[in-house]
Amino acid sequence: MKYYLIAGEASGDLHASNLMKSINDEDHEADFRFMGGNLMQAVGGVLAGHYRKMAFMGIIPVLFNIRTIVRNMNACKKDIRLYNPDVVILIDYPGFNLKVAKFVKSILGIPICYYISPKIWAWKQYRIKSIRRYVDQMLCILPFEKNFYSSLNYPVEYVGNPSVDAVANFRAVEADAENVFLKEIIANRPVLAILAGSRRQEIRDNLPVMLEISALYPDFQAVIAGAPGIEPSFYDAYINGYDAKIVFDKTYLLLHCSAVALVTSGTATLETALFRVPQIVCYYTPLSRLSGFIFRRFFSAPYISLVNLIAKREIVKELFAELFTKENICREMDKILNDVDYRNAMLAGYDEVIKILGAPGASKRAAHLIVQRLIRGNNKK
Repeated sequence: MKYYLIAGEASGDLHASNLMKSINDEDHEADFRFMGGNLMQAVGGVLAGHYRKMAFMGIIPVLFNIRTIVRNMNACKKDIRLYNPDVVILIDYPGFNLKVAKFVKSILGIPICYYISPKIWAWKQYRIKSIRRYVDQMLCILPFEKNFYSSLNYPVEYVGNPSVDAVANFRAVEADAENVFLKEIIANRPVLAILAGSRRQEIRDNLPVMLEISALYPDFQAVIAGAPGIEPSFYDAYINGYDAKIVFDKTYLLLHCSAVALVTSGTATLETALFRVPQIVCYYTPLSRLSGFIFRRFFSAPYISLVNLIAKREIVKELFAELFTKENICREMDKILNDVDYRNAMLAGYDEVIKILGAPGASKRAAHLIVQRLIRGNNKK
């Protein structure tokens, strides 16, 4: 069968690639075409467009790049029509993907599967109308999403979390590389990991302050996780003058070797927890007081980090909007490094989250559900 996938950012590329591998196990004649990234391309199939040309986030970047976005959208629709897949699989990225879903379902009549739900539980809950109309199968990766969608009378499946799979795969295959990594990168110091985001604007906003903080802790070696798809030269202006190193395509190895981490919100907070690295969630927002007010007033979610959302309580400190200050970050850093009880409580909270997420196998469960639904649909024809 033919599968068309759309992933609009680095984390989507990772999870889509693992899903593709599992679909191959279920359907030995699977044929893939996709808009995504290098990891998906490594699995096989045809890369119709790279997410580097699609990853715009925030009102201003979207407005500045609206022509590119529209051009990508039209190219994607045309490509799907020509390929005529048995199913279109959407990976998060709702601003783009829900518009594609409307076209694919309404005009082409092709089934839509959504793997990794849009975060409508946090904001833009009105998107449930589009999901009901255009999405045939919703496969969720956060345990609380099943109850959320149930409250909206829309049935979904929780398949587990693909980050659990990815970390388990790393530990099974690559963890032995730790000694080599430490010798090459680290100068006999504990590691302070810096995960400043996957988009250019996130990095511009967060990395300078994170590096300033790292300079206050010279007993630690600061190591930045370079974002996929962003050239090393982009980081040079920020790193210049700091005792910091950068690694690419080694984020899991970096976390595996780290003692503490400064992390922006998103999947990285959960991955850091899965490696049981104490962390501070740091996220700059422009017009910080206004941003904080908007979050508290208009967002449905009580937290910005997946760790706290899954636990339904504060496990890691979230310093964003008006709380994003050097003083607050240093205060939290000192508690993590010097208060053993505080540090252990955070690690115990991680263990709670890991238990809630369940065992590895999200990609396999998702692939099985997708393929079986297609087989049932074909048998009815």
